Amino acid sequence: MPQHDAPSLWSALNAPAYRPNRYIWAADSKVALDRFFAGSTLSARLEAVRSRSVLILARSQLAAALALAQIDGVARRIVLCPPDLDLQHLSFVMAKAEVDTVVSDQAADVIGAPSGAHFIQCGCAITRSAAIRGKQQATEWVLFTSGTSGAPKMVSHSLASLAGAIRRDGNLRAPIVWSTFYDIRRYGGLQIYLRALLGGGSLVLSSAEESVTDFLTRLGSHEATHITGTPSHWRRVLMSGAKRQIAPAYVRLSGEIADQAILDHLRAAFPKANIVHAFASTEAGVGFEVEDGLAGIPESHLMRAAAGVEMKVEDGSLRIRSARTARRYLGSESPPLLDQDGYVDTGDILELRDGRYYFVGRRGGIINVGGLKVHPEEVEAVINRHPRVQMSVVKSRKNPVTGAIVVAEVVLKAESGASAIPADSAALKSEILEACHRALAAHKVPGTIRIVASLDVTPSGKVARPDA
Repeated sequence: MPQHDAPSLWSALNAPAYRPNRYIWAADSKVALDRFFAGSTLSARLEAVRSRSVLILARSQLAAALALAQIDGVARRIVLCPPDLDLQHLSFVMAKAEVDTVVSDQAADVIGAPSGAHFIQCGCAITRSAAIRGKQQATEWVLFTSGTSGAPKMVSHSLASLAGAIRRDGNLRAPIVWSTFYDIRRYGGLQIYLRALLGGGSLVLSSAEESVTDFLTRLGSHEATHITGTPSHWRRVLMSGAKRQIAPAYVRLSGEIADQAILDHLRAAFPKANIVHAFASTEAGVGFEVEDGLAGIPESHLMRAAAGVEMKVEDGSLRIRSARTARRYLGSESPPLLDQDGYVDTGDILELRDGRYYFVGRRGGIINVGGLKVHPEEVEAVINRHPRVQMSVVKSRKNPVTGAIVVAEVVLKAESGASAIPADSAALKSEILEACHRALAAHKVPGTIRIVASLDVTPSGKVARPDA
């Protein structure tokens, strides 16, 4: 099957093979794709966005999904705003991306759109009038990078780079229903939106207002077959009794390090599923997938070029070169995204052990203990192997002697009738510390362990860290 090479979402989807019995489901509504092609609320307004730089700022994921498919191929540029954009940065974003048109399902005065911009209200309603597309053009897609604070950092993609890892097949042997814990206005969620639309499947959208239990119940009702999220998302699934509502054929983890504990727990919970962990980032694009059920990446897998993706480890950091990477950071004053050889330095640190590369953390997340380096994720992987631990986060705490010491917060697996802080917590902490002493150098062992009921998670589904 050829990889995606259509000039726009519309041209890729506007074929009968991609339409029958396919839906996009939101928490409170749905759109059948055969009705969608009759035109959304934007269909009669396409000339107003032609060759413009268009910012999509929607409250509803479904409205954003419909707007993307309508506007791609018509606008010069799409700027896709994440749901948690601080509106104080809206003017900055619009200036940097040269936005002249705002598309939103909210009123202009609610979002505070500058008066100089052309404003178009969109929604999820489907009209009967067919859209007049006119001549297509290659639309630039601008996404926000994750893990930034303050003024947003944005990168430039094309539909080809975003869809480079997607195989097209409009006539599937069995129905595929995709879903993701990610929001589709972030890179990880956008990948699943594109996989569903371009790969011939349906899509169940998540909702920020929905509990894990309610979302899993809804996934079960739509018989979701392919589900993706971060390891933190999946740990929350495993803590929920509603996990019995789903029976996925494909479980995918990305966005954080997938340690052996989470892979084993998912295998036990979903024995018939293909458990895959993948590396992808907004800047580097989709790098690779690992399907052997083991943490880390085989050295041979990383070192060979596959599907046009070249990878190497330099100064301990994973670097990727492919047609899937972003083109550049937006703004003439921004630093270069690619090095002189065309590689993106991901900042993810790998170590080679026994023929396999293991992610140990982010370059910017290192804890300095008396001049010695500690990657929090490396310590978490050891803690998470304890049979009673569900998830953990390792942080630094100031120390007058070493500058910093390692501390850990731990969430335990749910036990029927048990409290979040068990009576034997002191003994349990001792067990975890003993495991750390056996597996880690002394400076990496937590000085304290605190058992907590839950951990903070970022809007992108990752464990909240000081450097995130």
